[in-house]
Amino acid sequence: MPTVDGTTDVYLIVGDPVEQVRAPQTFNRVFALLGVNAVLVPAQVAAADLPGFVKTVLKAGNIKGLWVAIPHKAPMVGLLDVCSDAGRIAGAVNGVRRLDDGRLEGGLFDGEGFRGSLEFFGIPYAGKRALVLGAGGGASAIAASLALAGPKACAEIALFDPVPGKADAVAQHIAAATPTKVTAARSNDPAGFDLVVNASPLGLRQGDPMPCDTARMEPHAALVDILMKNQPTPLVRAARARGLVAQPGFEMLIQQTPLYLEFFGWHAAAKRVRDDATFLRELMYPPELQGEIRR
Repeated sequence: MPTVDGTTDVYLIVGDPVEQVRAPQTFNRVFALLGVNAVLVPAQVAAADLPGFVKTVLKAGNIKGLWVAIPHKAPMVGLLDVCSDAGRIAGAVNGVRRLDDGRLEGGLFDGEGFRGSLEFFGIPYAGKRALVLGAGGGASAIAASLALAGPKACAEIALFDPVPGKADAVAQHIAAATPTKVTAARSNDPAGFDLVVNASPLGLRQGDPMPCDTARMEPHAALVDILMKNQPTPLVRAARARGLVAQPGFEMLIQQTPLYLEFFGWHAAAKRVRDDATFLRELMYPPELQGEIRR
């Protein structure tokens, strides 16, 4: 942990729950190693309390901004004065900063971080069919980013969520703002898809059902489970047991790290992480996966 004193910039990561968040461990390590006088602290905030919390906490002069975790990524949009294009299209943000004039600006880095992780692992997505399991803030960010990738965009993106109408609403919102075919899937069946993404909370708790049946995945398909806890998850293990490319979600956060740092004004630290993020992989990957780190 960095040294905290009266000159330290304080950031909070708001979520409910917050036990699973890895950002404090990651960013506090970055701050300490790179000489940034800042600290990131988790804050468990119930959905009903979010508007009042955000309005009050960002009045503190030394609290510079917020990281946003589940389930607040979508509701946070309605509390902003300014929102990035990616956040507006996805209907979610995962970073909030206070501007000099007091207005709140939101940014979204999940999707760009996810695409960066695909490129890091060499997983193709341009012109492919993708199934995104979940329709929350992380899922919408990923779907929007895959749809907005220009010549690298997916040919088709389907979202599945068991809550009636949830995936439909997200798909319609993204489809209206992009040229990509974005629809709501009627089931979690991964057959026929080239890329399967678990952006649901299934796998956070022991005994959770599998987000999908990996036996139904195509022989060439790849899977990414963006959960930051319990990796490798049963889903990743099952896909790997079939010989499929299946990756945990750590790289998505690592690829986002310089984006967050730049958003909050730490440009030199962002460049350092872009140049070499090996120390973050060593920090985040569990012992079972340490041998997969590229050095």
